Amino acid sequence: MMKLRVFPLLVAIAALPLLAAAQTPGPEPVPYPAPVAAPVDTPYPGTISLLADVTDTAHRIVHVTEQIPVQAGALTLLYPQWIPGNHSPTGPISRLTDLRITASGARIPWVRGQANVYAFHLQVPDGVTSLQVEYYFLAPLVPAQGRISFDGNFIDLSWNTVVLYPAGHFSRDIQYAPAIALPAGWKYATALTTAARDGSTVHFARVPLNTLVDSPLYAGVNYKRINLSTGPDNIVHLNVFADTAADLAITPEELALHQALAVQAQRLFASHHYTQYNFLFSLSNTIGGEGLEHHQSSEDGTRANYFTDWAAGVRNRDLLAHEYTHSWNGKFRRPNDLWTPNFNVPMRDDLLWVYEGLTQYWGYVLTARSGMRSLEATRDLMAGIAANFAASPGRTWRPLVDTTNQPSMSQRSPQPWASMQRGEDYYQEGLLIWLDADTKIRELSHGAKSLDDFAKLFYGVHNGSYVTDTYDLNDIVAALNQVQPYDWMHFLQTRVYQLHPAVPVEGFTQGGWRLAYTDQEPRWMRRAPAFGGASFSTSLGLSVARTGMINNVWWGSPAFKAGLAQGMKLLAVNGTAFTAAALTQAILAAEHGAGAIHLLYQSGDAVKDAAIAYRGGLRIPILERIPNTPDRLDAILAPVR
Repeated sequence: MMKLRVFPLLVAIAALPLLAAAQTPGPEPVPYPAPVAAPVDTPYPGTISLLADVTDTAHRIVHVTEQIPVQAGALTLLYPQWIPGNHSPTGPISRLTDLRITASGARIPWVRGQANVYAFHLQVPDGVTSLQVEYYFLAPLVPAQGRISFDGNFIDLSWNTVVLYPAGHFSRDIQYAPAIALPAGWKYATALTTAARDGSTVHFARVPLNTLVDSPLYAGVNYKRINLSTGPDNIVHLNVFADTAADLAITPEELALHQALAVQAQRLFASHHYTQYNFLFSLSNTIGGEGLEHHQSSEDGTRANYFTDWAAGVRNRDLLAHEYTHSWNGKFRRPNDLWTPNFNVPMRDDLLWVYEGLTQYWGYVLTARSGMRSLEATRDLMAGIAANFAASPGRTWRPLVDTTNQPSMSQRSPQPWASMQRGEDYYQEGLLIWLDADTKIRELSHGAKSLDDFAKLFYGVHNGSYVTDTYDLNDIVAALNQVQPYDWMHFLQTRVYQLHPAVPVEGFTQGGWRLAYTDQEPRWMRRAPAFGGASFSTSLGLSVARTGMINNVWWGSPAFKAGLAQGMKLLAVNGTAFTAAALTQAILAAEHGAGAIHLLYQSGDAVKDAAIAYRGGLRIPILERIPNTPDRLDAILAPVR
């Protein structure tokens, strides 16, 4: 039989368009713009004057004027992007508006960097020796736009939000003469030194840019300055700004506790690295809460009734101790790759488990040692940290060191499934790891040494200096070995750098305690509810606001398996309108009953019922004593005499 051989030809013809397409050249990248000049350690000629006018409280607008000495030629002005303490590129460039640059009244055109939107490029004409730079900074008006930092009674001014600076120099080499125009009658507090006053305008002494950015200013109507100094050689002030004058009232007992905080910090570090330290503290129900460290001050903010309902604030009582500790840990001693020559060089966060984790630990310790939080409440809160890790499966895939990348990955925005994503665990897990290290030192040395000795050794150098002293992991290990010989590199590698699914409870057990659960809510907890709602993280695996809105659901928990998620709203519990108390009683009843817990909830426009067959009880985490063991934990938390 004769065979027709047509297919190869047809295949060849069909392939022609494909071959032609394959031979057509693809796109090529457009050349990338030249990078901004790298900073070098040379002085910028002259002093830049800066005036921040904050008198427009109604619109929350800051009018900024800078006078910048210049020379003819190309100039790049930078808006700070990488803000110390934020650990991420969070400089609010979108809130800078109406930028106008002039010389002797003539407009100088500028061009924003295409690849770097924090850079403004311009050409200084021949003969021009000074530029006037004007712009507005627009503070958030509603919480959806960011933290509220400005209202008719108060402003928290971070200088990094109101400064443009010349590229090409270390920030310590650029001198500023800052000033602020305040509303009439407002008081202020800052670590900057006042040089002069002209009516409501305050002029501060000349400082380098790095010191300016590290010296925020609080100002407002209702103000009280409280002396916490331990002596003439260690000046510490608590500068309190409040919604109302009544919120400033502090009892003698509360004053003594805050004074004890300064005393205990001095005994822990046996040094200080500031001329004087200023807590900048806002008590407000309109201004957003804050906790941001600086070398000689800190930005702190909490609820208006901080003093007037003392018992309600137990959970967050470590705020001041945490930020104060940062003066030593993070500002004076800092990881070498977290120090950068200016505010537009990226930071590297891999040692945040020291910078923040150790600070979190000492924040808890100092809060207990000062008496600002009881030993029982401190132990219960530590137990809650461990219990949350036990309920969170994120540890099974993500080593702790990788969580130090989270600020750069998310710009610290809320995450949908925090228990699986793992977030910034270097804070709380860091606390548990450093407790493990402290109890291990005490165990190995038979009580002769502790992590307090590490604090004095590592942070007590160059007493009185506030020039940053950098370190790396090897320096940490060497200092620990100097205090107590041990394989500290292996200790840290296995807990921080390797996958470590097990909850780090060794600090508890070496300290004479163990993690346990109870159905009985501790007395202190009844006066200090969790964030205005209730948490059932260790039982059903959810937390909920008073309104019934679900704040969080733990991955793999009974609530998760029942189809519940963040953003849904609980309407009823076993046929009764939702309250946290009703859900508590349902969990307790189910522990000894046979029926499921029925939760009626709203998801979008749909109303659904979730039947959860849970019998485990409330499971409130606590620590209980291990009989016949040394109580090292309470020894850690006890005041140092």
